[in-house]
Amino acid sequence: MGALLTPRPERSWGQAPASTSVRAGAVALAGALALAAEPAAAEELPPQVAYAYGENETPRAAAFGGALRALGNGTSAIFVNPSALVETRVYHLQAISQWSPDADRLVLGGVVADSVTGRLAGAISAVGGWVDMGKGGLRRSYLDARMGLAYPLTERVFVGLAGRYARITQEGKRTEGGLGDSLFSGGLRDKGDVDEAGNMGRHAFVNAFTFDAALTVRPTDSLYIAVVGQNLSYPDHGLLPTTVGGGVGLGTRDFSIEVDGLVDFNSYTDATYRIMAGGEYLAGDHFPLRAGYRFDQGAGQHALSLGVAYVGTQFSAEASVRRALSSDGPTTIVFGLAYHLESSGLTRASSEGF
Repeated sequence: MGALLTPRPERSWGQAPASTSVRAGAVALAGALALAAEPAAAEELPPQVAYAYGENETPRAAAFGGALRALGNGTSAIFVNPSALVETRVYHLQAISQWSPDADRLVLGGVVADSVTGRLAGAISAVGGWVDMGKGGLRRSYLDARMGLAYPLTERVFVGLAGRYARITQEGKRTEGGLGDSLFSGGLRDKGDVDEAGNMGRHAFVNAFTFDAALTVRPTDSLYIAVVGQNLSYPDHGLLPTTVGGGVGLGTRDFSIEVDGLVDFNSYTDATYRIMAGGEYLAGDHFPLRAGYRFDQGAGQHALSLGVAYVGTQFSAEASVRRALSSDGPTTIVFGLAYHLESSGLTRASSEGF
């Protein structure tokens, strides 16, 4: 499983074979990205979907349709399952971007994941961005910062915790009903936040800490089972929805497949569920080819995703695209570029599985 993130070092970039399957995968992804850039349908996205439920993804997680709670090691772990940090020994620094043209949503940030320098693995992430909330010209901006720790109780049982800080504001005025400046419309003005031009900023209507907890069990060398709870302080609103879910994944040196499910308690009036499945094949020792599916009960949407990456000893470059199979569903494009610090020799241990 971990070898998918750090392939065998004896082959350099220039020696990687350009197989037919790799070229076909690259062409398919390029076509999907081109289609994703087409103008969105006129229907307005549901606000929960435009906001993407406050979730942040790496390209690998997006390509799996979000089904990465069991196999989500490396930089993906901080977002989907902190206990998965110890599934492989890596020290990765990754920059990520997420773009949804339909929702005018752009998120930029980075992740550092270290499971090399000690038995206790750790990760930190910081991402920020904005999303167009549609009616009334509202634009939501937010900052999401996380820190996670994981520890292998045994070679087959891993536990993890992650703390999360979220700050969310809205700009603009919702003119319906003459609401003007209010927490509902666009946030109250903050007299203590004034720029050089004398413009006052907005009070954050979310300024909170919460946490995730996870357990991963590896019954065999290739089978992983995970249980994850997110936003467990129960903020009781859809901006930081509390979810409980898990996944079952099968991962080998060249192939992995996973199925996940979760229950979302706050994004809608009633609890809803999402079901996800994804897979990955390592072609030519360096080129993961990925695909995934997701069903979102709350939005009533099905979505398909594709992804491709180059993973070398020193760095990796990844891209994925997910498209909802309905006129009122979004397209999401995720890019990532990572440096593998363990390849520099500055860390205590080389990359290997636990």
